[in-house]
Amino acid sequence: MLQRVNNCLRKHGVSALVIETCALAKSVQFSDGDMIILLVDGRTIAVPLLWFPRLASASQKQFANYELLGDGKGIHWPDVDEDISVTGLLSGNH
Repeated sequence: MLQRVNNCLRKHGVSALVIETCALAKSVQFSDGDMIILLVDGRTIAVPLLWFPRLASASQKQFANYELLGDGKGIHWPDVDEDISVTGLLSGNH
């Protein structure tokens, strides 16, 4: 999609630098019913735990036992069998 935007801009005589980035998780925290994902680029995503019933009913120990998948493209909680993609969270999917 970014390439299409860049091509459209060029067609109208406008040059642009298009940088494609991939959102990657760095760590996960939980606070007051929210899951907070810290991204490697400095952004933070906060979503309600109610979006993820398995996590909403998990213990603190189960919250803490997560694995980053694909260098941070996803997060997996083996104790509750939950997988979440960072791109999905940024898109508002739950």
